[in-house]
Amino acid sequence: MYNNALILEDGTELKGISFGHHSSSNGEVVFNTGMVGYPESLTDPSYKGQILVLTYPLIGNYGIPDNSKENNLLKNFESDKIQVSGLIISTLSMEKSHWNAVKNLDEWMKEFNVPGIYGIDTRALTKKLREQGVMLGKIVNEKEIKLEDPNKRNLVSEVSTDKKIIYNEGGKRRIILIDCGVKNNIIRSLIRKNNEVVRVPWDYNFSKENYDGIVISNGPGDPKLCKKSIDHLENVLQDKTPIFGICLGNQILALAAGADTYKLKYGHRSQNQPCINLKTKRCYVTSQNHGYSVDDSKLKEEWDILFKNANDNTNEGIIHKTKPFMAVQFHPEATPGPTDTNFLFDDFMKMVDKNVR
Repeated sequence: MYNNALILEDGTELKGISFGHHSSSNGEVVFNTGMVGYPESLTDPSYKGQILVLTYPLIGNYGIPDNSKENNLLKNFESDKIQVSGLIISTLSMEKSHWNAVKNLDEWMKEFNVPGIYGIDTRALTKKLREQGVMLGKIVNEKEIKLEDPNKRNLVSEVSTDKKIIYNEGGKRRIILIDCGVKNNIIRSLIRKNNEVVRVPWDYNFSKENYDGIVISNGPGDPKLCKKSIDHLENVLQDKTPIFGICLGNQILALAAGADTYKLKYGHRSQNQPCINLKTKRCYVTSQNHGYSVDDSKLKEEWDILFKNANDNTNEGIIHKTKPFMAVQFHPEATPGPTDTNFLFDDFMKMVDKNVR
């Protein structure tokens, strides 16, 4: 058993006990208030470059599920590895209590060389991050390291595929999926609708591809660093091919449409964010994981705001007034979290089918 410390950029030092890989790391310290779903969250590419704080007091009790595949995708994870730079929790359970568990959290993190600390007052840490904003931090063991801001790197280029991959070949529709750090369940959701999914790198020029619709995925970091994605989309917006953006995809679509984005104080990372559809006035509970937002005051007049966050009134989606383009800031594919907005995939399919006819 090793002592360990999380040191924040303001000099705050929080001491705890090491688990996972006994090493040092740095990143942006962010928090998630979800009660469940740590295997999905830790493998979400949107967390690349971040040290994740989980506020729920007991983590690890249902272990880590098996890594079986379906449609060439891991069934129980959102990518093929742990994406976070480190994990901060209150209480660690070494015992796994689930029929599908094959290893415990500590073993899994060692496998991917990811350090963690338990014995931290995560509620107090979260309160600090809410009041002062997310900040840089480092997990320090024997090796001293410098703080680095991951948002200055193009994190999307680090998590995107480096080649074209086709899933469910021969499906009813052909969907280009711009991989900015896509979660597996977005791909699964598209396959379930009998689509052929063509997953392409974030900077891929898909103008010569044949396709019926475009999905822009979630992903990490500052959307303004995805310049090539934005440029390719600017060209597509001249056409009427249906487009659906998710999370970072909402921000990239907004930038391509001439709007702006900005960094949130502490972001939205939870499974209970209420979002209001401004057209129907209905409120949905959503799963979210983002640190940037669209400045919808900069939207051009041909665009409408589709969703607003009921807590802080930030943008949660945009839609074009006349063309089949829409995007949402939350995660309709969930995993983890509620599936209340999964119907948006059906709405996108209707847009595609109408356009094909």
